[in-house]
Amino acid sequence: MDVFSTEDRSRIMAKVHGKNTKPELIVRGLLHGMGFRFRLHRKDLPGKPDIVLPKYQAAIFVHGCFWHAHDCRKGSKPTSNTDFWNEKLAKNVARDKANATKLKAQGWRCLTVWECQMKDTGKLAVRLTVFLKKLVKRAHTGGSRARTNR
Repeated sequence: MDVFSTEDRSRIMAKVHGKNTKPELIVRGLLHGMGFRFRLHRKDLPGKPDIVLPKYQAAIFVHGCFWHAHDCRKGSKPTSNTDFWNEKLAKNVARDKANATKLKAQGWRCLTVWECQMKDTGKLAVRLTVFLKKLVKRAHTGGSRARTNR
């Protein structure tokens, strides 16, 4: 049973936004501080990644633990209306996997950052650095692209 009335729950859920969330702003701030420039919510890419680094063909998704069924405390499923929520969250997870697969097939590198990882921005910065160092190295060496003899 929900602790909120239907009207209160509706008002709470209406405040949930998909863009420019606090976790997304944290990741963007870290990336900008590292000197990376990026684009936001590219509609021409599968899943409209939250952050896109076109120079490195990299896409970063910043997922809310609840909405994307992360296996953490914040990702716990509701106890009311369970059939609806189980189906909804399963569809979200399947869509996330399909979008990542499509991006990878197009040559993009993907990283998913979870809302619960915002607690320790130091660890998050290290994770982003490791991911991006691989991309920078790939971009400077020509990556996996075919080279022509000159």
